[in-house]
Amino acid sequence: MIASPATRPATWVGAAVKRVEDPRLLRGRGRYLDDLELPGLLHAAFVRSLHAHARVRGVETALARRASGVAAVLSARDLPPGLGALTPRLEAPEFAPTCWPVLATDRVRFVGEPVAVVAAADPYRAVDAGELVHVDYEPLPGVASVEAALAAGAPALHASCEGNVLFTARHAQGDVAGAFARAAVVLRETFRHGRCSAAPIETRGLIAAWDGDALTVWSGTQVPQILRAALAAALGLGQHRVRVVVPDTGGGFGQKMHVLPEDLAMAVLARVAGRPVKWLETRRENLAAASHAREQRMEVELAADAAGRVLALRASIASDAGAYHAYPVTAALEPLGSAGILPGPYAIAAYAYEVMAVATCKPPLGAYRGVGMAMSVFALERLLDCLAERLGVDPAEVRRRNLIPPGAYPFESAAGFVYDSGDFPEMLARALDLGAYERRRREQAAARGAGRLIGIGLSCYTESTGGGSRTYRRRGMTEVPGPEAATVRMEPDGTVRCVVSFPSQGQGHATTVAQVVADALGVALSRIAVVAPDTAVAPPGSGTFASRGAVVQAGAVARAGDLVRQRLLDVAAALLEASPADLVLAAGRVGVRGAPARALDVAEVAHAAYAPPAGGLPPGATPGLEATAYFDPPGPAYAGAVHMASVEVDAETGRVRVLSYAVVEDCGPLINPVIVEGQVHGALAQGIGEALGERLVYDEGGQLLTGTLMDYAIPTAAGLPPFEVGHLETPSPITPGGYKGMGEGGTVGAPACIANAVADAVRPIGVSITALPILSETLVPGERLPDQFLEPWPGAHAEGT
Repeated sequence: MIASPATRPATWVGAAVKRVEDPRLLRGRGRYLDDLELPGLLHAAFVRSLHAHARVRGVETALARRASGVAAVLSARDLPPGLGALTPRLEAPEFAPTCWPVLATDRVRFVGEPVAVVAAADPYRAVDAGELVHVDYEPLPGVASVEAALAAGAPALHASCEGNVLFTARHAQGDVAGAFARAAVVLRETFRHGRCSAAPIETRGLIAAWDGDALTVWSGTQVPQILRAALAAALGLGQHRVRVVVPDTGGGFGQKMHVLPEDLAMAVLARVAGRPVKWLETRRENLAAASHAREQRMEVELAADAAGRVLALRASIASDAGAYHAYPVTAALEPLGSAGILPGPYAIAAYAYEVMAVATCKPPLGAYRGVGMAMSVFALERLLDCLAERLGVDPAEVRRRNLIPPGAYPFESAAGFVYDSGDFPEMLARALDLGAYERRRREQAAARGAGRLIGIGLSCYTESTGGGSRTYRRRGMTEVPGPEAATVRMEPDGTVRCVVSFPSQGQGHATTVAQVVADALGVALSRIAVVAPDTAVAPPGSGTFASRGAVVQAGAVARAGDLVRQRLLDVAAALLEASPADLVLAAGRVGVRGAPARALDVAEVAHAAYAPPAGGLPPGATPGLEATAYFDPPGPAYAGAVHMASVEVDAETGRVRVLSYAVVEDCGPLINPVIVEGQVHGALAQGIGEALGERLVYDEGGQLLTGTLMDYAIPTAAGLPPFEVGHLETPSPITPGGYKGMGEGGTVGAPACIANAVADAVRPIGVSITALPILSETLVPGERLPDQFLEPWPGAHAEGT
């Protein structure tokens, strides 16, 4: 027997190791999609709809085909018969499917929808030729908001969706009506969240190349196996004829886990052109036509007793889902994610919700870091601050009175989720200490006396992480497999190669995976190569999303490493004439415990495994040192954090300055504290941007008004404070090694924390905060948002808190 990862001394896991991939990337040696060149490579440009809603009466491509350097032009009529469209499914009773064509056929449903595509010798000629494609449109009334889509007589965007409703769901647990009847305090508010973009530094793109009937694509996808399956199904190919290679990828944040029409169109374009074709999305295309996130309105009611203990919640959620279901997640992802996590880490006994996803003339809503959860945490944490104000209690104390006690785990939330682990009272105490809460309250009082608008905000959240097949089947998702896999091979010279099913978009997998393997095989990090997924050689899996990385590394990578370790020790035992149980594997050597002189270099043992000695391998052993392990996460496991921020609002301009930020997070044991804190820092930056500026704005006709990074305000380092990060480790009892995910957490908690801090700052001047992002003009008395942003959705109540 060999020691398990739980009992074996850890040399690398838990160590604050610098990222091994960074020297290569910092020297400009990364190989991103635009760095890849193939013989005869063409470049693609898409012709996109100028209208939010219109009939397509014809597409004329003759002039474009004759343009210099053009190799192929496709419109819908040029696509092969039987080419599949994107029709993601959800096994749910009140789900209405949509069919998203590869190129628009009879109708376009949002500005930027692909109508035609051009392949030319260089990207400039492709764009110029695209300008020669004439599309004959018959404009139709646009449906640019949930209100417009639900209004009587609104245009029907899909025959399958009655009243433009794509999905509805309801849930009730506990005596909700009774709790509201006996409550001492009832609060009701409508919260809004603007539409935003993941805005990865590297936009979407794909290279497609055919070799006979076999297709190879290069893509920075988060889900190579899902992309492969979608391409094969649409093209009518066996999956063995489709290969997906993932190069270095510059960010994804959920946006690159979707399969979109451009991916399918590129495969057809390369086949028609007879040459490889590359497409790289422009920033304007990314903002206008890639998947969007967040846009939602949530009416929430909270019932509490006189001591501030929350008795029940009611929520009605409407999500502006855009024109189609995003593949593979569907439009249910955002509103269900919000509804499911709304009770948060609080001991709330009763809860009821109803949700709907509504089709509008905008790009589809899809996955984005903290999908659904950021909105629900914002709504509940704002209400808890309002409850504290109503009762004259400190906001921290209201949370103490409601947090789930550590002895109550596993805890079933009022949404029906089973939280596996956590200690939020301890996290809250540590966050208040790390952020110097009492001192900052004293400083706030002094500043207010001098006329300054200083505010302090808190937020607590729990998030679902590390889900597997059971998680996705319970949601009704059919196209997301769930399991992951890893192949670990020690080469004859003792170096190690690890191929994983889940790609990295910057998370540091080359480091953390190597740390896990290094501990399993007793070798240095420098002797391990972690290979990005290539479906021709990587084992099948699902992808990188939903904070699953640490859990699947512990489940798949560690297991594969342990299998190779056992084989390595079996071979070493034969060479050293000892029992495997008496061997010690560390620092690149295998030796007999208690006999330091009886030891071999790992490379010697590996060579023998591939070139057996005269005496042969031990009975039952086969040549080679390779193993593949599959792992289906049993989760979800629930991570969480407590955030604290202080801000100052300029009373004349409404400008918000974040003065300080502290967070204590719990993702179980840390594989690498440096990478965990890097993930937290990046997610906090996104969450602060989401709170204070990022928004995609459309006019009443469905035209995008914020189509560049001059209009869409992503955060910059100059606008961010230093982050103080603390850790609490409560291992999950259901995952290998007790790991929980944490990649999304900062983005989940930061918007609510900043919103509470800003609300605290402007309370003396009578401004309330119920919408994200918080715009400066709304913080100056007498200023207000444009009507289209403030207009209440049907059924909203006028009274606030």
